[in-house]
Amino acid sequence: MAEYAPKRCRKLTQKVYRSIFENHIRPKWGGEFVQDVRTMALENWLESYPHSRQVKSHVRNLMHTMYQAAIRWEIAEKNQVDLVRQSRKRLKTPRILTPAEFKTLLGKLPEPFKTMVITTACLGLRVCELLGLQWGDIDFENLAVKIQRSWVEGEVNPTKTEASESTLPLDPDLAEVLLSLRAESVSPSASDFLFAGPSGRPRWPDTILADYLKPAAAKAGIGNIGWHTFRHTYSTLLHALGTRPAVQKELLRHADIQTTMNIYTQALSSEKREAASKVAGALWKV
Repeated sequence: MAEYAPKRCRKLTQKVYRSIFENHIRPKWGGEFVQDVRTMALENWLESYPHSRQVKSHVRNLMHTMYQAAIRWEIAEKNQVDLVRQSRKRLKTPRILTPAEFKTLLGKLPEPFKTMVITTACLGLRVCELLGLQWGDIDFENLAVKIQRSWVEGEVNPTKTEASESTLPLDPDLAEVLLSLRAESVSPSASDFLFAGPSGRPRWPDTILADYLKPAAAKAGIGNIGWHTFRHTYSTLLHALGTRPAVQKELLRHADIQTTMNIYTQALSSEKREAASKVAGALWKV
């Protein structure tokens, strides 16, 4: 934990790893030699461990990462977690908004939060990527957005994966919305953040969610939502609108093809642009 995480993980990931390690792994396995832990012992323990599948999945994944490090350091010959079976069934169905629900939600949101939601939903961004956007990332002339950083826990970080760092097509109407936002912004230079607070730094996503998005969703009568609701909605609409799997993967910027679905060829830029504009049209254009 001391050697691997600081070199390879963002601070938030280190914090999560440390919590999982101290609360779940160390109490059971901290006194065992790495070489003595057995696959079936791990599997049986996880099966009977009185926690949610999500927690148990996090525990398994961290132990797998730790064993990979142990192999590199030549204190283990194989990864004992490779063959540990665990259910991958989704714990709950993601919340997906219909275009009608999305438009109703927008009607309950003040600016700049309305534009934030339009932007993240029409580009399929993770909230950390949305908050990391700077005006220099927007190419208004060529209608493109470069995703190259994220904002996590008050710090600028690289994107989640190498695949996440990419250039996305910008719908012309969304470009107009962002140009209007920039014209009214007190921080419009290339290195300034699109959705900065009074301090010039990005706002905290949990605060926006609690103070604006959730109350607006309640007023709109659409139930509980989170930031990832918009990415799930984007993905679902891409599929519903007949977008090819190759295009879906590239627009969602998934590192693992299985995260999206089967893929055969790389998508063409024109096809990606058309697919992205179809989603924007379905969600918020009249």
